[in-house]
Amino acid sequence: MYIHVNFWGNEFKVNIVIGCIGAFLIAIVSSMFGFGGGPFMVPLMAVVLGLPMYVVVGSSLLAIFFNTLMSTTRHYQLGNFDFDLFLVMFPAAIIAGYIAPQIAKRTNPLHVKRVAVVGLTLLGLSLVGVF
Repeated sequence: MYIHVNFWGNEFKVNIVIGCIGAFLIAIVSSMFGFGGGPFMVPLMAVVLGLPMYVVVGSSLLAIFFNTLMSTTRHYQLGNFDFDLFLVMFPAAIIAGYIAPQIAKRTNPLHVKRVAVVGLTLLGLSLVGVF
C-alpha cells in the first residue's frame, strides 16, 4: 500500500506498510536499549523508503519526538531518570537542534550521509562492546 507525499513541489511514493512496521520495530528496540531511534529511522526513510535527506531529517525528528516522550515518561515512572543530567543536556540539545539544520542545509547531502555512516558505525561498535 503506497501513499503519495507532496513536499516542496516534489512528489514521493512511499510504502506505508513497510514504513509503519520499520518505525514500530525501531521504537521498540530504541526504547528497550535506551538510545535514540533517529540513527535507525534515517536509513529506514532514506534507503528503504527512498525519500531525500531534506525530507528525512525533519520527519525523523518528529517521529522520534513522540517515541522519546513516551519512553522518557515511562523511565521517569520507573525511577530511571536523572533530573540533573537532563538539566545539563536539554539546553545543549535545543541549541544543537537549531544550529545543525542550518549546517546541513549548506553541506553536500553526500557528506551528511558519510558523517551519518561514521556515527552509526561508532554507535554500533559501542553497543556491542567493542569500545
